[in-house]
Amino acid sequence: MLTLVLGQPWARSALRIVAAFMFSLHGMQKVFGVLGGMGGKGAVASFPSLPWWAGVLEVGGGLLLLIGLFSRPVAFVLSGQMAVAYFMAHAPRGFFPVLNGGELAVLYCFLFLYLCIAGPGPISLDAAVRKKT
Repeated sequence: MLTLVLGQPWARSALRIVAAFMFSLHGMQKVFGVLGGMGGKGAVASFPSLPWWAGVLEVGGGLLLLIGLFSRPVAFVLSGQMAVAYFMAHAPRGFFPVLNGGELAVLYCFLFLYLCIAGPGPISLDAAVRKKT
């Protein structure tokens, strides 16, 4: 049991790094048109539309979370972004996320909310800065 408890902060760092990387890829699709772009046709969101701002938050916030800098406030903002995305784009299509295509939005929302509360883990710039002071 003790090894499970001691490994938990490291697992949290791994979860944060992987989730942040994956999340940033969604923003790169919107902003830069890479990895198939929006809709799989290489399209980019037009400036200054709502999808463009969402993409900027996804790229910038995802990269900040990836390195673990300002993790708690960034995770809070991204959790809110995913809640807004769910209720604007998915909830009008039906109640259940599995039917309205909102699974990722709900999952990211609660994952980021968890990271906001639990912190980034030991593998982060936030942890490194905390140790120096």
